[in-house]
Amino acid sequence: MNRLQTELQRLYLLEDFAVDNAIPALMDAQGRVRALVVELARAVPWEQIAAFWHRVQDDGGLPPPALAVSGRDGFQLWFSLAVPVPLAEALDVVQWLRQQYGADLAPALCRTWPTPEQQHVPLVPAVQSATGHWSAFIVPGLGSMFADEPWLEREPSPEAQADLLQHLQSIRPSVWSRLVQQCRLAPRTSLALPTAPSTAGMNAHHFLHSVMNDAAVPLPLRIEAAKALLPYSHRPYHRAPETSIPGEFSH
Repeated sequence: MNRLQTELQRLYLLEDFAVDNAIPALMDAQGRVRALVVELARAVPWEQIAAFWHRVQDDGGLPPPALAVSGRDGFQLWFSLAVPVPLAEALDVVQWLRQQYGADLAPALCRTWPTPEQQHVPLVPAVQSATGHWSAFIVPGLGSMFADEPWLEREPSPEAQADLLQHLQSIRPSVWSRLVQQCRLAPRTSLALPTAPSTAGMNAHHFLHSVMNDAAVPLPLRIEAAKALLPYSHRPYHRAPETSIPGEFSH
């Protein structure tokens, strides 16, 4: 195991998963995670991305997350947890962080991993088959240089990547517990859902489908959307096939 692999294992991977797997699961068999990834689209001004990165530290009291270019069309913030936590708990916290520090971002411009449906996200650095470009961890102070082209043309040095990660720290259990408590005290977003078909049934049908399939929407609301869809269909719901590369944004 080289230095970069050692740092990736220290920060993000569960003990059950090998670092040399290009797309390791970020969730174990018990539904626990120790890495959270927030991806912001290139359409988001760099100043807002930098503000998000700073505010989770200054206001949220978190250690600096690693900053990476995705190799496609955005930036990623990688949060490391010292100990694995249940997925539901992690989703609550990452949604709370998003509401606190990225509330002005349109849902289509911000994605998070892992989710119940998508447990995998490629490790950084990695070549992107769709573009031939590389994802890579970068120095936050140089982020503006990648605002128009969030990628590297060639493979980054593993040693240099390890150097960027070696000083990063994981979120301690005590800090995580505080975040969970803040989530529980925060007002919950409400969503009014139709309970029966109406003259606008087709619009409601499409709306509910979009809510149910939007990873940015809190899981309880997505479940309620799935329940509310039942009056609109006599067939069991089947998930539509994926039509885009995981992590890419719609424009």
